[in-house]
Amino acid sequence: QVQLVESGGGLVQPGGSLRLSCAASRSIFSRYAMGWYRQAPGEQRELVAHITTVSSTNYADSVKGRFTISRDNAKNTVYLQMDSLKPEDTAVYYCNAQYINEYWGQGTQVTVSS
Repeated sequence: QVQLVESGGGLVQPGGSLRLSCAASRSIFSRYAMGWYRQAPGEQRELVAHITTVSSTNYADSVKGRFTISRDNAKNTVYLQMDSLKPEDTAVYYCNAQYINEYWGQGTQVTVSS
């Protein structure tokens, strides 16, 4: 069993930045592919960014060039740096871990509004 705890969400103005963190409970974190998803009200959950065990990354087209996913295996933590935020980035952001099984965090709210 893996527990994922997200932090770093909040309210930010358009054009601003936030950094989300996701701390995992297991010491074998390095074996997990990690992802950030988001879900806006009335919308389906969508993949935002993904990072493999060897730190290969991919991003949704809507966030390319603005968001950066990274991982620190020594801290069992994955990050999502979000820059140039737009109102349409408003959503609950979820951390995801995949290794044999799949695990989800509880989500953290990101609101982009003036």
